[in-house]
Amino acid sequence: MNLTESLLHALKAHGAQQIFGIPGDFALPFFRIIEQTQILPLYTLSHEPAVGFAADASARVNMGLGVAAVTYGAGALNMVNAVAAAYAEKSPLVVLSGGPGKGESRSGLLLHHQAKTLDSQFQMYREITCDQARLDDAARAPADIARVLGNCLHHSQPVYIEIPRDMVAQPCDAVPRAAPPDIDDDALDACVAEILARLKHARSPVLMAGVEVRRFGLEDKVAQLSRRLGLPVVTSFMGRGLLVHHDAPLIGTYMGVAGLPEVTRLVEESDGLFLLGEILSDTNFAVSEQKIDLRKTIQALDGQVTLGYHTYAEIPLNALVDRLLATAPDAGATITAQRQSFPRNLVSDDATLTPTDIATAVNDLMAVHGKMPIAADMGDCLFTAMEIEFTPLVAPGYYATMGYGVPAGLGIQAATGQRPLILVGDGAFQMTGWELGNCRRYGWDPIVLLFNNASWEMLRTFQPESSFNDLGHWGYAEMAAGLGGHGVRVGTRAELKAALDEAIATRGQFRLIEVTLPRGVLSATLQRFVVGVKRLSGAK
Repeated sequence: MNLTESLLHALKAHGAQQIFGIPGDFALPFFRIIEQTQILPLYTLSHEPAVGFAADASARVNMGLGVAAVTYGAGALNMVNAVAAAYAEKSPLVVLSGGPGKGESRSGLLLHHQAKTLDSQFQMYREITCDQARLDDAARAPADIARVLGNCLHHSQPVYIEIPRDMVAQPCDAVPRAAPPDIDDDALDACVAEILARLKHARSPVLMAGVEVRRFGLEDKVAQLSRRLGLPVVTSFMGRGLLVHHDAPLIGTYMGVAGLPEVTRLVEESDGLFLLGEILSDTNFAVSEQKIDLRKTIQALDGQVTLGYHTYAEIPLNALVDRLLATAPDAGATITAQRQSFPRNLVSDDATLTPTDIATAVNDLMAVHGKMPIAADMGDCLFTAMEIEFTPLVAPGYYATMGYGVPAGLGIQAATGQRPLILVGDGAFQMTGWELGNCRRYGWDPIVLLFNNASWEMLRTFQPESSFNDLGHWGYAEMAAGLGGHGVRVGTRAELKAALDEAIATRGQFRLIEVTLPRGVLSATLQRFVVGVKRLSGAK
């Protein structure tokens, strides 16, 4: 077995199911082995940011490793933003980069794709990955790979592996499985006892489920725990899409001033708020109606638990949830909080469309044909997703990068085989929408709802005087055929319903529905968000 084969078998053993990539000269040798061995299927895309986004989405939906393979310099550095997004949002992404061979590294010449030094790329990736390795020693490689992949799963964050191109075919031993970290059972028991005592004495405890719940495959257990403890469950903006296929008392999504008042009150008036795997980001908590005193919450994140002014270190989330389930008595409580409702029954008429009409049409579609996984880009398309019935969702809710939606949708279909619904604005589509041209090669057929107001409309809401927000109309519907799909432009509610009905009934090619929206027309959720943010900031 050679080094690349050893690496590929280890990736598969650690939960990777496919590789997304773009080859280049420093990466050609290991790409050839990937293709020849077929240990993992390879999907090539057109631009490195899309490779990173697709691999990130595959990790999120499969709760395993996502893998992005690129070449040195021009490839890996072109993917930095996508990897940074995965780091910020705790997605277990493995970056495989080709690299200069050991011989050429000693030539004394500057090598093409080199930035400041040959080591610059490695150093840059230190900032956005939790572990790194350069496989320049075949004897040491198995231990390095085991450590890096183990840390990727343990921390649920990206890692970086660089493969010098003269090392890919070197003989190499199999990669061992890294030993799981030790857990202090006494500390875990004390932590669990304190959590249960706090929840028992709280008048209105609430469990908020965050992204780590899904990253570590804990949704079913968390649903059981919430029922046993009698806790109503909410998700944050980032955590939307959690627990949708599990029997949990899921009330809604907390969005502070931008959310529904009943959900906001439930969270902000709780005296026992249990933040389980929840990233404490501004998108989740900076728009609170009443400032949440985090010192009075229970926070389980990043392998530790914080209660008030003290922290239990080295408490992995999966171990915490397992011990809570083993210890907690059944409360036998009835949860009376009302579940969030969603708009339905679109009037099929000639009225001009709004984003809320899009959400209503999607809710009607899924009520008839079943739920679809959604990949949403940043902007009003993501706020519109908050008005769609609970369904699996991937989106850059915290890092808020544009260009995520289309490649993430492709990653979902490659990883799960399910047909996704992609929500994307025209600004983001201009960045990565062209990746739809790869659907024909792989048989992917997503349904794409393109929100076209010829504008960076979310930016305009905060700075309306700037003309650089104007994008113009590009005629996306007409471009779909050239990319191998089918496109249609709609401007009324009747046209939208007809287009969705036709799209859901047709398989085998992507369907692009270009939805023309008037400027200044926002979803109800984004309207509340803008008003709330301006009020909290004192802006007029």
